Amino acid sequence: MPSRNILKLDVAGAYYHIYSRGVNKQVIFTDDADYAFFLSLLKRYLSPETTSSKKGVVYPNYYSGIVLHSFCLMPNHIHLLIHQKNKGVMQQLMRSLMTSYSSYFNRKHERRGPLFESRYKASHIDSDSYLQHISRYIHLNPAKWREYPYSSQKYFLGNSQAEWLKPQKILDIFSSRQEYEKFLEDYEGQKEILDDLKHQLADTPY
Repeated sequence: MPSRNILKLDVAGAYYHIYSRGVNKQVIFTDDADYAFFLSLLKRYLSPETTSSKKGVVYPNYYSGIVLHSFCLMPNHIHLLIHQKNKGVMQQLMRSLMTSYSSYFNRKHERRGPLFESRYKASHIDSDSYLQHISRYIHLNPAKWREYPYSSQKYFLGNSQAEWLKPQKILDIFSSRQEYEKFLEDYEGQKEILDDLKHQLADTPY
């Protein structure tokens, strides 16, 4: 189950549901280009190969320390489900993501100041049961989740693949992709669990 005691559970080999939203709940993605840039950051930091800027600056790479299992980017917040192999890497990844994206967004929209709330939230997950329920919670964030282009559901239900995203850990809990799709559809009976996940995140600042 998710644990609220996040500050004492930054451990190696742990699964986390990460949530971060815009400061004062403001929009952080205004158009397709914004979403595309954030996805490019996930690729930059979580692909096997290290990449560099046009000036030759080598970007941090967290492939060996973090596995991203699912995600959803909403207009004013993000969800990530990750496995932290090495202690402390989650903090490093989130710092890189939030700093890089904020710099991009502020330049593009000619604004100053923080874009995200100062502390992201992260719930520690310690069972396969909650892994699958959290992946469903993440994928069902958009009202029209089947058509939503900025989540990992297409990697779960279709043939899309990316080196920086590993859905198989969750898919292996099910007998097939079709069974996982049915699991997404059959969410009404699990409303209590989904509500509990929202409650857990509300209590877990990182």
